[in-house]
Amino acid sequence: MNSDPKLIKDSQELSHLICKTEDSGSIPCTCSLLRCEGWDTMSDSMWPQDQLIQLGTLRDSCVDEPTFEEFQPTSLRADDPKALISIEHFPYNRCDVFACTKCNQAVMRYTEYGGYYIDHRARRVRAEQIIKGE
Repeated sequence: MNSDPKLIKDSQELSHLICKTEDSGSIPCTCSLLRCEGWDTMSDSMWPQDQLIQLGTLRDSCVDEPTFEEFQPTSLRADDPKALISIEHFPYNRCDVFACTKCNQAVMRYTEYGGYYIDHRARRVRAEQIIKGE
């Protein structure tokens, strides 16, 4: 049995998946994902693992080293909550995509590796922010 997460191949597929999640309704929730507006640090102790399902991954296992090039056609920084999401570019091309089973909030998560630290970061996802990068 293959337990690898499903590869989300393009922005249209991700948009469809997020719309489906958003449309499925929710119940009141106080999970820590609600604070993840724009690539916030999310340690393992804060990550609500028990109430998440993995929707898929944007990390293509056939690509040894995904690009570190960022794509932001607006003047916003990538960590701005209003920033657009281009899955072909950093950091999105290194993310797994999850949803809370209670509030149905979708979130992306990747790990930032620095010289002396490892920083898990998460960002809430809204379908209207997903674009096709160039």
